Amino acid sequence: MQTLLYYFFKVYVSTGLFFYNKRIKVVGANNVPKKGAVLFLANHPNGLIDPLLIATNTKRKTHFLVRAAVFNNKIVASFFNQLGMMPIYRIRDGVKQLSKNEAIFNKCFKILNQQKSLLIFPEGSHLKKRTIRPLSKGFTRIVFGALEKHPDLKIQLVPVGITYQNSSKYPGKVAIYYGNPILANDFYNKENLNESVKNIKDSVSKQLQELSVHIPNDENYDEIENTLNKLNTDYTEVTKVNHSILKNDFKANTSKPKNFASVLKIALLINSIIPYSLWKLFSKKVSEIEFIDTFRFGVCSVLFPLFYFLQGYIISIITNTSTGIIYTATSFLLALVYSKTITTLPE
Repeated sequence: MQTLLYYFFKVYVSTGLFFYNKRIKVVGANNVPKKGAVLFLANHPNGLIDPLLIATNTKRKTHFLVRAAVFNNKIVASFFNQLGMMPIYRIRDGVKQLSKNEAIFNKCFKILNQQKSLLIFPEGSHLKKRTIRPLSKGFTRIVFGALEKHPDLKIQLVPVGITYQNSSKYPGKVAIYYGNPILANDFYNKENLNESVKNIKDSVSKQLQELSVHIPNDENYDEIENTLNKLNTDYTEVTKVNHSILKNDFKANTSKPKNFASVLKIALLINSIIPYSLWKLFSKKVSEIEFIDTFRFGVCSVLFPLFYFLQGYIISIITNTSTGIIYTATSFLLALVYSKTITTLPE
């Protein structure tokens, strides 16, 4: 039952992300080992959208470690557990809650020993900023803990870089870069764990800085990002953008927005006025900018389809079944054409 629910959810979310994004660019998917224990290590700029993108763009069934706060609702927690999500507790969740991590770590050890895959965000929290932050040592506790408990286990670490064109805007545009696998066993030295932790963090961080757009987090950060935004940079061309940052050589993106964008937008808004109004109401209650995209995607993938089907049903009663079906199909087609043709600009 759990596996069936997982794959149903994966197909549904994959379809939703296809409609929601102008483009999902995936690079290096062949780097992911087809078998064996795999630990995905990704940067974390965009709330719950990040794990959904990785889970739907790899053939491996993946378990996740996500912030404990999303498990506060028992119904939601039960649903997330069925999907392979597990809470990770931080100091902000309460000092007493930290002890619960031991049970979670043991689950992670078991998952890896069963030759399954696990996803962790080693930066420790989400942040929209286009930079790779210092990695926490939490993921090394899981890696080395699993190797301590299961000495014959081989664990492949796969860094994953996620870069959004503009996570605050719809439609989305995102690049997912899978890095080269790192054999964790090569870094594990019982006699010098501190050195082992440092070396494995450095190796993962180095790849993440190459797999996502990385602007060094120093006094020049704002100036560089503003320059890239003004030049209408396509951030999903990660390698090119990182090269321009390194060389301090910036070039403008000459592509222009489609002329019919405003017409499509008006048509889509008129046809979706009720779910759109509900989204505008919900969005005012989202306190963290990194979760704007998560809630918008939830509305787009649930409320919009329900509204189209309901309105199509009403039309079929008033007129005939064929007209209702044509309306429903046209509504989905309009949303798809809009998301695939509108230019997503930087900040």
